[in-house]
Amino acid sequence: MAEQGLEGSQPVDLKKHPSGIVPTLQNIVSTVNLDCKLDLKAIALQARNAEYNPKRFAAVIMRIREPKTTALIFASGKMVCTGAKSEQQSKLAARKYARIIQKLGFPAQFKDFKIQNIVGSCDVKFPIRLEGLAYSHGAFSSVRGETYEAFENIYPVLTEFRKNQQ
Repeated sequence: MAEQGLEGSQPVDLKKHPSGIVPTLQNIVSTVNLDCKLDLKAIALQARNAEYNPKRFAAVIMRIREPKTTALIFASGKMVCTGAKSEQQSKLAARKYARIIQKLGFPAQFKDFKIQNIVGSCDVKFPIRLEGLAYSHGAFSSVRGETYEAFENIYPVLTEFRKNQQ
């Protein structure tokens, strides 16, 4: 019988996840081009969920509760959205931020939406010699399928670097 995955909700498809482990997505980072110049000071003054300290960082930091995310909004019209737990949530959040900017009177579009990074984590149920692993392997991935595939590729490697229990 397959181990429980996705916080114990459903059995794991062992064809897709031979390790019996499905990484939990923790953070999705996406970008979008609002395709218009923005007055960051005006945005910060009008939006209650925004902070802007140009001496510290050249972007408005805006947050929404659902999906719980943070956006970095730049004067160029470029935006970075972080904190979502799925690709769909990230796109929905980015659309919500774009809508807020539109409601403030800017002709914001929604162009070139792209998932830039996906962070997942899981319990492999054994300690890993990280120095050896880092020395021997260095790979990255960006879409969910690649993340899962990368984990299935790295799992046998992780077993090689299993620490001996004292």
